Amino acid sequence: MNRASSTDRSWADQAVRKISAENNRSADTHLYSVPLPEHWGVQLYLKDESTHRSGSLKHRLARSLFLFGLVNGWIREDTTIVEASSGSTAVSEAYFAQLLGLPFVAVMTRTTSPEKIALIEQFGGSCLLVDHASEVYAVAREVAETSRGHYMDQFTYAERATDWRGNNNIAESIFQQLELEEYPVPDWVVVGAGTGGTSATIGRYLRYHCHQTRLAVVDPENSAFYPGWRDGVPDYSTGMPSRIEGIGRPRMEPSFVPSVIDRMIQVPDAASVAAMRHLRTVADLHAGPSTGTNLWGVWQLVAEMIADGRRGSIVSLMCDGGERYAGNYYNPAWLASQNMDPEPYEAVLKKFFETGVWEG
Repeated sequence: MNRASSTDRSWADQAVRKISAENNRSADTHLYSVPLPEHWGVQLYLKDESTHRSGSLKHRLARSLFLFGLVNGWIREDTTIVEASSGSTAVSEAYFAQLLGLPFVAVMTRTTSPEKIALIEQFGGSCLLVDHASEVYAVAREVAETSRGHYMDQFTYAERATDWRGNNNIAESIFQQLELEEYPVPDWVVVGAGTGGTSATIGRYLRYHCHQTRLAVVDPENSAFYPGWRDGVPDYSTGMPSRIEGIGRPRMEPSFVPSVIDRMIQVPDAASVAAMRHLRTVADLHAGPSTGTNLWGVWQLVAEMIADGRRGSIVSLMCDGGERYAGNYYNPAWLASQNMDPEPYEAVLKKFFETGVWEG
């Protein structure tokens, strides 16, 4: 690559200012208190990442990846931005590419929800659809090479593009928002893993600041993260796509850092849907399926705290809004076509809220 010119540097400086200004105009996301029976002695908080301008937790990642690419000299004026994504990261990257006036191409599977594809196109991006999740990496690299663009590669750079020590990352935001609560240091933070960047950032932050909080990572069916973590196999692969958009991967991704995770919980796909729908009943929050995956793990940890007589708090994430999934996860016909029946898992949740005992 040729040495950057003064014109390149001037454009990059202006691009960094634009992204920083966008962040400066943005308020922090809400940390909701989810009502639970008082006698349980447990408080649950959900950080609502759906309120970002691009609508999901991936807004933070996209901002970090663009800044990382700019300060490394990888993104220049007129660079085509390319990403391999199951949807939400691509939506957020399309937003930032539009902010900087750059073309954007998302490589994703054909199963990505139409609502997400429409959002990418709304922000000026284009979508290249492939048949299998394992194809997205090579196709994205090829598109970047042929267009002389930049492959963002969230699955490699997510864990290093965000400053895990603080600097307004999601972990620092959570702890600042908890400062006046009864239990300001939670027993658990529960997140899913798509790239592994969020779990890596939170896990490192907890250790750096010497918090006693433990990190639990939930993982859907078919994903390689849980068995890879359980068996200590860093290159574990299932070769199968996750049916829960945004989390789970067919291989252990480079950004996934198993050593900062205290516990992993594998979650059936239909249970994710059940917990997603149940959240609307108990808290009037309309979320996507990855939030349901989070909650299926949360309820198990809450039940353990109740059984142990341990009072405290748990924090998890509302990753994106349910409106993005009207055509699939909130569509009974689509669920039936996927052989996903949430009703048995909804019965588990109903009984749990009646008794405080987990029988899942």
